[in-house]
Amino acid sequence: GKLNNLYEFLPDAKKALIVTTNGKSVKRNGYLDKLIGNLDKKSMEYVLFDEIEPNPLNTTVDKGADIAKEENCDIIIAIGGGSAMDASKAIALATNNPGKLWDYVQFGTGGKKTPENKALPLIAIPTTAGTGSEADMGAVISNNETKEKTAIFGEDLFPILSIIDPELMVSVPEKYTAFQGFDAISHSLEGYINGIVNMYSDMYALEAIRNIHEYLPKAVNNGNDIEAREKVAFGSYLSGLVMSVGNTSSLHSLEHALSAYHHNLTHGLGLILLSKAYFTFLIKKHVCDDRFIKLAKVMGIEDSEDPMDFITALDQFHKDIKVDKIEMSDYDVSPDEFEKMAHTAFDSMGMLFGVDCYKFTVDDVVKIYEESFE
Repeated sequence: GKLNNLYEFLPDAKKALIVTTNGKSVKRNGYLDKLIGNLDKKSMEYVLFDEIEPNPLNTTVDKGADIAKEENCDIIIAIGGGSAMDASKAIALATNNPGKLWDYVQFGTGGKKTPENKALPLIAIPTTAGTGSEADMGAVISNNETKEKTAIFGEDLFPILSIIDPELMVSVPEKYTAFQGFDAISHSLEGYINGIVNMYSDMYALEAIRNIHEYLPKAVNNGNDIEAREKVAFGSYLSGLVMSVGNTSSLHSLEHALSAYHHNLTHGLGLILLSKAYFTFLIKKHVCDDRFIKLAKVMGIEDSEDPMDFITALDQFHKDIKVDKIEMSDYDVSPDEFEKMAHTAFDSMGMLFGVDCYKFTVDDVVKIYEESFE
């Protein structure tokens, strides 16, 4: 219920750009009206920008930034799913700097410029539990022209305030609850087996995995289970912290390349489709057997002594959240794309390969795509 009291926490600002998606749920469920009511109580003006795609595009970000500049907005408020959070961070950066967003992207075809000014302050109000974007300093943006999906980072992209209200999440349909929740647990699974783990990332990751593993199936089976929604939201938030004190792994690079070519494939689902082949590949390399055994224990196989027990637990988790029957071919993915996708993964998000505990090659990535397709 904390959205009802947002006005108590709002900073002094004159005009907000409210950023949300081009979907209807935020409006239909009354969440946007609640937000506007809080702004009215604070006598804060606002402009609504509701054009964000499921995989936000750099061109849409530039359009939002242009509106924010024209309207003299001095704060950005994101309400919606992870795409709204990410797009808002990018808009906050682009609004306060000359040129276009892609000028400041540091990877692939990005302009690699250093921003002259800090981003506008951002308030994040997630209505889904998945990306953890309300707790980190990164945003993922797609470029349709170059078929890239890559990230921007900056300490000033941390939200100055996040309202994580599980009451806003009960309306998320079953399959999207599963897709988004898997994104959240994947952040921590990857954050626990990469090459830059530390005491903070381990602490957040294991607690996130415990919460999401236990409660996501309950949220999938009963969307009105507010306790389950709260625990999954908490796990998603903790996974955002994992990315702030550690990182994910190159599984995210592989998925971003996959959904850059197939925008109808949501990020969480892409991770689901790739996860078993990716983690099996690493287990067979024996790079961190003890950590995979620990993950298996946290995910229900308490007497685990074999790293492959994690794959058994992961497979059961897929079944528990009702995603085990989905295949890449359902989304028009074709094996003849895998070589291009592998190169895109390295070109667009190569930094994540740098934190892996194993040195992947392009051929390795193609093999994982192929095994995920079978």
